Formats: sequence, structure tokens, C-alpha cells
Amino acid sequence: MLVSIIIPAFKQEKSIKEDVRRIYNVMTKTRWDFEIIVVVDGFLDGTFDEAKKVNLAEVTVIGYKENKGKGYAVRYGMARAVGDYVSFIDAGMDIDPNGISMLMEHMEWYNADVIVGSKGHPVSKTNYPIIRRLYSLGYHLLVRILFGLKIKDTQTGLKVYRREVLEKILPRLLVKRFAFDIEILAVSHYLGFRRIFEAPVEINWNDENTNFTPLIIFDRNIRLMLVDTAAIFYRLKILRYYDDKKKRIWKYDPELEMKVNTGEIGK
Repeated sequence: MLVSIIIPAFKQEKSIKEDVRRIYNVMTKTRWDFEIIVVVDGFLDGTFDEAKKVNLAEVTVIGYKENKGKGYAVRYGMARAVGDYVSFIDAGMDIDPNGISMLMEHMEWYNADVIVGSKGHPVSKTNYPIIRRLYSLGYHLLVRILFGLKIKDTQTGLKVYRREVLEKILPRLLVKRFAFDIEILAVSHYLGFRRIFEAPVEINWNDENTNFTPLIIFDRNIRLMLVDTAAIFYRLKILRYYDDKKKRIWKYDPELEMKVNTGEIGK
């Protein structure tokens, strides 16, 4: 079994080499064959050049000129992955990369469609600000009400998807930035991929990797994520945009479109 690991990277020139090597070293100690795909979300600093210095056969570095958002970067990498399982983990290493192997084991234990790294898992180890805990609790209650997703955490930047799930859902997705995790999970659930489970993670929060504002009403990212979430609900429940019969109006991105007919995610 091959696992593809996507690393979306935005302005990470100071740490990207160390991040990639750390993930590589962790994966070499597991039983999984793997590939690592670094997606540089905009050539705005030296991240791409620094990542290219990691000269390892298992590591591929790709990217594009303009910043398009984390969701786009993850999907861009997924469309080029060849693994039986496709994972992504945030750059910056707030999340312990040893969690990738843990999520992979959960995939097999549960014969899952998706495994979500979850701060809400009872054995997770998290060093996380209380204000973010409160915000996450409220947001995930909203997600459960809107989409029926019975998981405690949707936003942690570590997840694993079965290849077949991505082949089905990626051509339908639209969100590029703030609520892309929700769109993937909600559409997967809606299309019948209901084996979505949580696994523990270890997180040491790094304030340098966020622009989070404690007062929610003043935090632009939170407001935009709520707007994206409402738009997903509207497309899913009202427009039925994600249904098979709406295929002709899906807004395919030629760089991201899945090669379903050949059984390839992309190259």
C-alpha cells in the first residue's frame, strides 16, 4: 500500500526543509511505502527554492505563482498523488507527524473512507488556547447540525482519504480557502462515504503560524469560513450542486480534474 502525503506550504521558507525531512524520517520508520508532495501555495518568498533543496526520491515539490489558498493547494496535490491512501498535513509542524501513521492504522482498523485527526479524541494531546477550544466547539456543533457529520473536529490539518473517495468527490469541489475541510467531508458523507472516523493527534500550538484574533467578530478568517460553510450548505441542500445529475455544471478546474476514466488521480 502506498500513501501519498500532501504538504501545503505558504510562506514557510524558514522551516520547510526541516518539516519535509522530519516527515520523511518519521515515515521511513513505518511499514508504509510513501510519497511526499510539497505544494507551494504561491511563489511569494523562498519556500519553493528551499523545498527543492530536499533531494530525496520520495519527495516532489510543485507549486504555482499566485497564492490561491490552502484548500486549492491540498486539492492540487491530491490531483497529482498516486497513493492508495492520500493524506495531508499542515506545514509548520504544530501537528506531530507521527500522527500520519496513527491515522493510517485507523484506516485499516475501521476499513474507513476517511480518517480525521481530531483534537476531540479522548487520547489526543493538545496544547491549545482556550479561546480556540471554545470556538471549535461551537463551530463543530454547527457543522453537525448542518451536515450530519458526527465528529468532534473537522479543522485539524491532518486527514487521510481513501483514493476511491477522492476520485468521486474532487471534480465537484469549489472551496479554495476557508472551509475546504468541511466541503470534502460533507460531500463525502452526502455521496455515501459514511465511514468517517476520528484518530488522536498531538498538537503544540505555534502562534507564529496563525493570524487568529481572539474576538471572533473581528477575525476576518472566521467570518469568511462561516460564509464558505453557509455556501456549502446552500449548494448541498438547496441547489443539489454536488449530485451526479449536475455534472454538466460542475466548475472543473483543468489543473485539478480527476482522471476517473483511467483510474488515475493525476500526474
